[in-house]
Amino acid sequence: MDRLQAMTAFVRVVETGSFSEAARRIGVGQPAISKTIAQLEDRLQVRLLLRSTHGLTPTDAGLRFFERAKTAIQEADEAELEARGAGAGLSGRLRVCAATTFARLMVLPRLPEFMAAHPELEVDVILDDRVIDLVSEGIDIALRMGDLADSSAVARRLTTGRRSVIATRAYLERHGTPKVPADLAVHQAIVYTQLGNSWTFQKGGTEASVAVSGRVRFSAAEGLRAAVLADMGLAVTSDWMFWPELQSGQVVRLLQDWELPSLNLWVVFPTGRLASAKARAFADFTTGIFG
Repeated sequence: MDRLQAMTAFVRVVETGSFSEAARRIGVGQPAISKTIAQLEDRLQVRLLLRSTHGLTPTDAGLRFFERAKTAIQEADEAELEARGAGAGLSGRLRVCAATTFARLMVLPRLPEFMAAHPELEVDVILDDRVIDLVSEGIDIALRMGDLADSSAVARRLTTGRRSVIATRAYLERHGTPKVPADLAVHQAIVYTQLGNSWTFQKGGTEASVAVSGRVRFSAAEGLRAAVLADMGLAVTSDWMFWPELQSGQVVRLLQDWELPSLNLWVVFPTGRLASAKARAFADFTTGIFG
Protein backbone atom coordinates (compact mmCIF):
# COMPACT_ATOMS: atom_id res chain seq x y z
CA MET A 1 0.00 0.00 0.00
CA ASP A 2 1.43 3.36 -1.06
CA ARG A 3 1.26 5.56 2.03
CA LEU A 4 0.67 8.86 0.23
CA GLN A 5 -2.00 7.38 -2.05
CA ALA A 6 -3.77 5.90 0.98
CA MET A 7 -3.68 9.23 2.78
CA THR A 8 -5.03 10.97 -0.32
CA ALA A 9 -7.89 8.47 -0.56
CA PHE A 10 -8.79 8.95 3.10
CA VAL A 11 -8.70 12.76 2.85
CA ARG A 12 -10.97 12.71 -0.21
CA VAL A 13 -13.43 10.36 1.56
CA VAL A 14 -13.67 12.68 4.57
CA GLU A 15 -13.97 15.80 2.40
CA THR A 16 -16.75 14.33 0.26
CA GLY A 17 -18.39 12.09 2.85
CA SER A 18 -18.65 9.35 0.27
CA PHE A 19 -16.54 6.46 -1.04
CA SER A 20 -18.10 6.81 -4.49
CA GLU A 21 -17.50 10.57 -4.79
CA ALA A 22 -13.93 10.18 -3.52
CA ALA A 23 -13.35 7.45 -6.11
CA ARG A 24 -14.76 9.69 -8.86
CA ARG A 25 -12.46 12.57 -7.95
CA ILE A 26 -9.39 10.36 -7.73
CA GLY A 27 -10.29 8.43 -10.88
CA VAL A 28 -10.51 4.88 -9.51
CA GLY A 29 -13.29 2.44 -8.72
CA GLN A 30 -15.20 2.56 -5.44
CA PRO A 31 -14.04 -0.94 -4.38
CA ALA A 32 -10.43 0.25 -4.62
CA ILE A 33 -11.17 3.15 -2.26
CA SER A 34 -12.95 0.90 0.24
CA LYS A 35 -10.06 -1.58 0.17
CA THR A 36 -7.49 1.20 0.63
CA ILE A 37 -9.30 2.61 3.68
CA ALA A 38 -9.61 -0.86 5.20
CA GLN A 39 -5.88 -1.48 4.67
CA LEU A 40 -5.08 1.90 6.19
CA GLU A 41 -7.14 1.19 9.30
CA ASP A 42 -5.51 -2.24 9.58
CA ARG A 43 -2.04 -0.73 9.28
CA LEU A 44 -2.75 1.97 11.89
CA GLN A 45 -4.67 -0.45 14.13
CA VAL A 46 -7.39 2.13 14.69
CA ARG A 47 -10.88 2.82 13.34
CA LEU A 48 -10.83 5.98 11.20
CA LEU A 49 -14.41 6.03 9.90
CA LEU A 50 -17.80 5.12 11.31
CA ARG A 51 -20.14 3.77 8.67
CA SER A 52 -23.92 4.07 9.08
CA THR A 53 -27.07 4.50 7.02
CA HIS A 54 -26.55 8.26 7.40
CA GLY A 55 -23.15 8.17 5.75
CA LEU A 56 -19.52 8.26 6.86
CA THR A 57 -18.29 10.01 10.00
CA PRO A 58 -14.64 10.23 11.01
CA THR A 59 -13.78 9.08 14.52
CA ASP A 60 -11.73 11.28 16.83
CA ALA A 61 -8.63 9.45 15.65
CA GLY A 62 -9.84 9.83 12.09
CA LEU A 63 -10.23 13.60 12.46
CA ARG A 64 -6.71 13.94 13.88
CA PHE A 65 -5.30 11.79 11.09
CA PHE A 66 -7.29 13.75 8.49
CA GLU A 67 -5.74 17.09 9.50
CA ARG A 68 -2.20 15.68 9.51
CA ALA A 69 -2.70 13.75 6.27
CA LYS A 70 -4.16 16.77 4.49
CA THR A 71 -1.15 18.89 5.44
CA ALA A 72 1.27 16.14 4.41
CA ILE A 73 -0.35 15.84 0.97
CA GLN A 74 -0.20 19.57 0.39
CA GLU A 75 3.43 19.72 1.45
CA ALA A 76 4.27 16.81 -0.85
CA ASP A 77 2.60 18.62 -3.76
CA GLU A 78 4.52 21.78 -2.95
CA ALA A 79 7.78 19.85 -2.71
CA GLU A 80 7.26 18.42 -6.19
CA LEU A 81 6.58 21.86 -7.61
CA GLU A 82 9.70 23.25 -5.96
CA ALA A 83 11.77 20.36 -7.31
CA ARG A 84 10.51 20.93 -10.85
CA GLY A 85 11.42 24.59 -10.61
CA ALA A 86 9.36 27.68 -11.28
CA GLY A 87 9.99 27.42 -15.01
CA ALA A 88 8.29 24.03 -15.25
CA GLY A 89 4.85 25.60 -14.86
CA LEU A 90 1.80 24.24 -13.06
CA SER A 91 0.00 20.99 -13.80
CA GLY A 92 -2.91 18.95 -12.51
CA ARG A 93 -6.41 20.19 -11.74
CA LEU A 94 -7.50 23.46 -10.11
CA ARG A 95 -11.06 23.84 -8.82
CA VAL A 96 -12.30 27.44 -8.72
CA CYS A 97 -15.65 28.67 -7.41
CA ALA A 98 -17.17 32.07 -8.25
CA ALA A 99 -20.52 33.81 -8.55
CA THR A 100 -22.00 33.24 -12.00
CA THR A 101 -22.38 36.79 -13.30
CA PHE A 102 -19.12 38.02 -11.82
CA ALA A 103 -17.18 35.16 -13.40
CA ARG A 104 -18.88 35.55 -16.78
CA LEU A 105 -18.21 39.28 -17.01
CA MET A 106 -14.91 39.75 -15.22
CA VAL A 107 -12.97 36.49 -15.06
CA LEU A 108 -13.86 34.18 -17.95
CA PRO A 109 -12.95 36.68 -20.70
CA ARG A 110 -9.42 36.76 -19.25
CA LEU A 111 -9.18 33.05 -18.41
CA PRO A 112 -7.45 32.16 -21.74
CA GLU A 113 -4.45 34.20 -20.56
CA PHE A 114 -4.13 32.06 -17.43
CA MET A 115 -4.58 28.84 -19.38
CA ALA A 116 -1.97 29.88 -21.94
CA ALA A 117 0.52 30.62 -19.17
CA HIS A 118 0.00 27.14 -17.68
CA PRO A 119 -0.64 24.73 -20.58
CA GLU A 120 -0.49 21.59 -18.41
CA LEU A 121 -3.10 22.85 -15.94
CA GLU A 122 -6.79 21.87 -16.03
CA VAL A 123 -9.36 24.17 -14.42
CA ASP A 124 -12.81 23.28 -13.11
CA VAL A 125 -14.92 26.43 -12.73
CA ILE A 126 -17.91 26.02 -10.39
CA LEU A 127 -20.40 28.83 -10.90
CA ASP A 128 -22.65 29.35 -7.89
CA ASP A 129 -24.00 32.47 -6.20
CA ARG A 130 -24.35 30.58 -2.91
CA VAL A 131 -21.61 30.38 -0.29
CA ILE A 132 -20.66 26.72 -0.59
CA ASP A 133 -18.39 24.70 1.69
CA LEU A 134 -14.98 24.75 0.05
CA VAL A 135 -13.62 21.68 1.83
CA SER A 136 -16.56 19.35 1.18
CA GLU A 137 -16.74 20.44 -2.45
CA GLY A 138 -13.00 20.07 -2.99
CA ILE A 139 -12.56 23.73 -3.98
CA ASP A 140 -9.01 25.11 -4.14
CA ILE A 141 -9.92 28.79 -4.33
CA ALA A 142 -13.12 30.85 -4.34
CA LEU A 143 -13.96 34.39 -5.40
CA ARG A 144 -16.47 35.92 -3.01
CA MET A 145 -18.11 39.29 -2.49
CA GLY A 146 -19.33 41.09 0.59
CA ASP A 147 -18.63 40.28 4.23
CA LEU A 148 -17.05 36.91 4.91
CA ALA A 149 -19.32 34.76 7.08
CA ASP A 150 -16.36 32.72 8.38
CA SER A 151 -13.96 35.01 10.20
CA SER A 152 -11.35 32.23 10.29
CA ALA A 153 -11.27 31.91 6.51
CA VAL A 154 -7.93 32.41 4.80
CA ALA A 155 -8.69 35.30 2.47
CA ARG A 156 -7.09 38.08 0.47
CA ARG A 157 -9.02 41.21 -0.45
CA LEU A 158 -8.74 41.94 -4.16
CA THR A 159 -10.60 45.21 -4.39
CA THR A 160 -13.47 47.27 -3.02
CA GLY A 161 -16.26 47.84 -5.52
CA ARG A 162 -18.62 50.77 -5.77
CA ARG A 163 -22.36 50.10 -5.70
CA SER A 164 -24.99 52.27 -7.34
CA VAL A 165 -28.68 52.49 -8.09
CA ILE A 166 -28.95 51.86 -11.82
CA ALA A 167 -31.65 51.67 -14.47
CA THR A 168 -31.89 51.72 -18.23
CA ARG A 169 -32.63 54.96 -20.04
CA ALA A 170 -35.74 53.31 -21.49
CA TYR A 171 -37.13 52.59 -18.00
CA LEU A 172 -36.44 56.14 -16.82
CA GLU A 173 -38.10 57.66 -19.88
CA ARG A 174 -41.31 55.83 -18.98
CA HIS A 175 -41.25 56.19 -15.20
CA GLY A 176 -39.18 59.25 -14.39
CA THR A 177 -35.84 59.72 -12.65
CA PRO A 178 -35.61 59.61 -8.83
CA LYS A 179 -33.91 62.64 -7.31
CA VAL A 180 -33.61 61.56 -3.64
CA PRO A 181 -33.68 58.09 -2.00
CA ALA A 182 -37.30 58.52 -0.87
CA ASP A 183 -38.35 58.67 -4.54
CA LEU A 184 -37.34 55.01 -4.94
CA ALA A 185 -40.39 53.92 -2.95
CA VAL A 186 -42.68 54.63 -5.92
CA HIS A 187 -40.51 52.83 -8.46
CA GLN A 188 -40.38 49.19 -9.49
CA ALA A 189 -37.32 47.75 -7.73
CA ILE A 190 -35.63 44.59 -8.93
CA VAL A 191 -34.61 42.97 -5.68
CA TYR A 192 -31.60 40.70 -5.21
CA THR A 193 -32.72 38.51 -2.32
CA GLN A 194 -29.24 38.28 -0.83
CA LEU A 195 -29.26 42.07 -0.29
CA GLY A 196 -32.91 42.45 0.71
CA ASN A 197 -35.31 45.30 -0.04
CA SER A 198 -34.03 47.91 2.42
CA TRP A 199 -31.41 50.22 0.91
CA THR A 200 -29.40 52.64 3.07
CA PHE A 201 -27.70 55.72 1.61
CA GLN A 202 -25.31 58.28 3.04
CA LYS A 203 -24.61 61.88 2.07
CA GLY A 204 -22.17 63.69 4.28
CA GLY A 205 -23.48 63.14 7.79
CA THR A 206 -26.98 62.31 6.62
CA GLU A 207 -28.27 58.75 6.36
CA ALA A 208 -31.44 57.73 4.54
CA SER A 209 -33.01 54.28 4.41
CA VAL A 210 -35.77 53.33 2.05
CA ALA A 211 -37.82 50.16 1.77
CA VAL A 212 -38.32 49.37 -1.90
CA SER A 213 -40.80 47.06 -3.51
CA GLY A 214 -41.16 45.37 -6.84
CA ARG A 215 -42.91 42.50 -8.55
CA VAL A 216 -39.73 40.56 -9.36
CA ARG A 217 -37.11 39.17 -7.00
CA PHE A 218 -34.02 37.13 -7.90
CA SER A 219 -31.80 34.78 -5.94
CA ALA A 220 -29.00 35.06 -8.53
CA ALA A 221 -27.36 38.15 -9.98
CA GLU A 222 -27.73 36.80 -13.51
CA GLY A 223 -31.51 37.17 -13.24
CA LEU A 224 -31.24 40.69 -11.82
CA ARG A 225 -28.99 41.78 -14.67
CA ALA A 226 -31.37 40.35 -17.30
CA ALA A 227 -34.38 42.05 -15.68
CA VAL A 228 -32.68 45.46 -15.59
CA LEU A 229 -31.70 45.19 -19.24
CA ALA A 230 -35.31 44.23 -20.04
CA ASP A 231 -36.34 47.68 -18.65
CA MET A 232 -38.29 46.08 -15.77
CA GLY A 233 -37.07 48.41 -13.02
CA LEU A 234 -34.14 49.84 -11.12
CA ALA A 235 -31.71 47.97 -8.89
CA VAL A 236 -28.79 48.33 -6.51
CA THR A 237 -25.76 46.56 -7.96
CA SER A 238 -22.00 46.67 -8.10
CA ASP A 239 -20.88 48.84 -11.00
CA TRP A 240 -18.90 45.99 -12.59
CA MET A 241 -22.13 44.08 -13.21
CA PHE A 242 -23.20 46.67 -15.81
CA TRP A 243 -19.83 48.06 -16.83
CA PRO A 244 -20.33 47.61 -20.61
CA GLU A 245 -23.80 49.16 -20.50
CA LEU A 246 -22.67 52.03 -18.26
CA GLN A 247 -19.93 52.79 -20.77
CA SER A 248 -22.34 52.70 -23.70
CA GLY A 249 -25.00 54.78 -21.90
CA GLN A 250 -27.71 52.12 -22.09
CA VAL A 251 -27.68 52.01 -18.27
CA VAL A 252 -27.15 55.04 -16.01
CA ARG A 253 -26.26 55.58 -12.36
CA LEU A 254 -28.85 57.37 -10.24
CA LEU A 255 -28.58 59.44 -7.04
CA GLN A 256 -24.87 59.89 -7.59
CA ASP A 257 -24.52 62.40 -4.76
CA TRP A 258 -25.65 59.67 -2.33
CA GLU A 259 -23.37 56.76 -1.37
CA LEU A 260 -24.22 53.11 -0.81
CA PRO A 261 -22.04 50.74 1.24
CA SER A 262 -19.22 49.43 -0.93
CA LEU A 263 -18.69 45.73 -1.61
CA ASN A 264 -15.40 43.93 -1.00
CA LEU A 265 -14.16 41.24 -3.37
CA TRP A 266 -12.06 38.44 -1.87
CA VAL A 267 -10.11 35.40 -2.90
CA VAL A 268 -10.75 32.72 -0.29
CA PHE A 269 -8.81 29.54 0.39
CA PRO A 270 -10.19 26.51 2.29
CA THR A 271 -9.82 26.87 6.04
CA GLY A 272 -7.15 24.66 7.55
CA ARG A 273 -5.45 23.96 4.23
CA LEU A 274 -2.23 25.37 2.85
CA ALA A 275 -2.90 27.29 -0.34
CA SER A 276 -1.45 25.31 -3.23
CA ALA A 277 0.88 26.85 -5.79
CA LYS A 278 -1.97 26.53 -8.32
CA ALA A 279 -4.38 28.43 -6.07
CA ARG A 280 -1.81 31.12 -5.34
CA ALA A 281 -1.12 31.54 -9.05
CA PHE A 282 -4.84 31.97 -9.75
CA ALA A 283 -5.11 34.49 -6.90
CA ASP A 284 -2.28 36.48 -8.45
CA PHE A 285 -4.01 36.27 -11.83
CA THR A 286 -7.29 37.68 -10.46
CA THR A 287 -5.37 40.39 -8.62
CA GLY A 288 -3.95 41.40 -11.98
CA ILE A 289 -7.45 41.75 -13.44
CA PHE A 290 -8.28 44.44 -10.89
CA GLY A 291 -4.66 45.67 -10.60
